[in-house]
Amino acid sequence: MIYEPLELPPAGSTVVVGMSGGVDSTLAALLLKQKGCRVVGVTMALWDGHLPEIETEDFYSDACYGPKKKEITEECAKFCKEHDIEYHIIDLSREYNADVLQYFKDEYRAGKTPNPCVRCNQLVKFGALLECTKKLGIDFDYFCTGHYAMIVRPKQGLWGTDKRPCMIACADDSSKDQTYFLYRLSSETLEKVRFPLAQVHKTEVFELARKANLAVADKKESQDFIDMKFFDELFSDKPSVPGDFVDVNGTVIGRHRGLEHYTVGQRRGLGVSAPNPLYVQKIDAEKNQIVLAEKNELASASLIADDFVWPGNVEPNEVFEAMIKIRLRSKSIIATVDRYTPDTHDDYKYKGQPWKFTFEKSQNAVAPGQSVVIYKDNVILGGGIIVKSL
Repeated sequence: MIYEPLELPPAGSTVVVGMSGGVDSTLAALLLKQKGCRVVGVTMALWDGHLPEIETEDFYSDACYGPKKKEITEECAKFCKEHDIEYHIIDLSREYNADVLQYFKDEYRAGKTPNPCVRCNQLVKFGALLECTKKLGIDFDYFCTGHYAMIVRPKQGLWGTDKRPCMIACADDSSKDQTYFLYRLSSETLEKVRFPLAQVHKTEVFELARKANLAVADKKESQDFIDMKFFDELFSDKPSVPGDFVDVNGTVIGRHRGLEHYTVGQRRGLGVSAPNPLYVQKIDAEKNQIVLAEKNELASASLIADDFVWPGNVEPNEVFEAMIKIRLRSKSIIATVDRYTPDTHDDYKYKGQPWKFTFEKSQNAVAPGQSVVIYKDNVILGGGIIVKSL
């Protein structure tokens, strides 16, 4: 398949830039301003103060969620004033609490491994933020961020159709590629989305920022969610429910602190003595049990995923081979992708048509709740939520 990149906003267009206070989004805003666009900066206010602040000097310094964001909005406002850019702070704390934080807690308590950044991008950053911006009366042509990704359109229809939807392609700087976090954005949303740093490498970003004397030129990069020291405070709304650690035969070998403290593949912090290192193989929320196994027992030949997003809602009509990612910090792997028909023993309530991914080589620690994202020619063909491994 051949794709053509969509052009960046032209001079004279009105562009809303989502500003996080980091060097990437700040430089994106500056480049668009220098190009002759009317730039409007917006920052999401997510912290509502309902959780207790932890008295550690640098605790929230590089986290996406926390009171430190108040200082970040001041930095963004200062930059925008210096460069004659209209600026707004949009309170999305209610949406963030409901759609991201609550989801994060619910998924962990259900024995899954959530991905809050995927959720936030779909529902908050590229969802509620744009809706609230429109309510401010800002009529914009494009929405831009500092993500390392690219928007493309296929030159021919997908899967034998005449549809040529907007799709997400990998950035030139593969070391900073962020497409995995963006796969759930609809093609309709992507029509107005552009990523000015798609063809810029991170080293060049720092260089350009220093030349422009930007205050954020040497700023530490932010995390994608929260500092994990904040984990216990986040889950303090309900008491943890301890249960049993069991081996692969079901024999009780210890006690766990509560399902939310563990994820598939975890080794550290288990507190169980054994001749060989043990890892979390499976989390059974129904029995409140966590299955521990040796590393060679973590391998899976395939996985089943559900709740898919397809570009332009065009679902594949055939079995195909592609590269997939089953977690952010893992290499892409080859897999055969095919529709999955549940058998009589499969009582999972699927949200749509599930798909099966058979790996070319077995994979360790496939975690339900994480996303599987499909790539072909460095372009996202779709993705869904992992239900189980086989």
